[in-house]
Amino acid sequence: MTVQTKHLNGLGICHGGFIFTLADSAFAFACNSRNQATLAAGCSIEFLEAARLGDVLHATATEQALRGRAGIYDIVVRKQDGTTIALFRGKSMAIKGTVLPA
Repeated sequence: MTVQTKHLNGLGICHGGFIFTLADSAFAFACNSRNQATLAAGCSIEFLEAARLGDVLHATATEQALRGRAGIYDIVVRKQDGTTIALFRGKSMAIKGTVLPA
């Protein structure tokens, strides 16, 4: 995600809600990657550095644990220079159904 003017808050830095949305989207792709419908059961985020206009943000998700219907995923959001700007942890819960037709 490239930080644009529309992403800036009143202080001129990227609004945390957009960073959260990027991390949450990576979490959703990761926990639904087995084609088992899965929802967030909870999550938290820690903001470590600011993102500014023009920064390019990338989110990487890693599955930490999967036990039955519950999973734990860590998502790292980094700027183009590799600086970690946020750490997100998501807890997932599988439900009935699939993401794509079987």
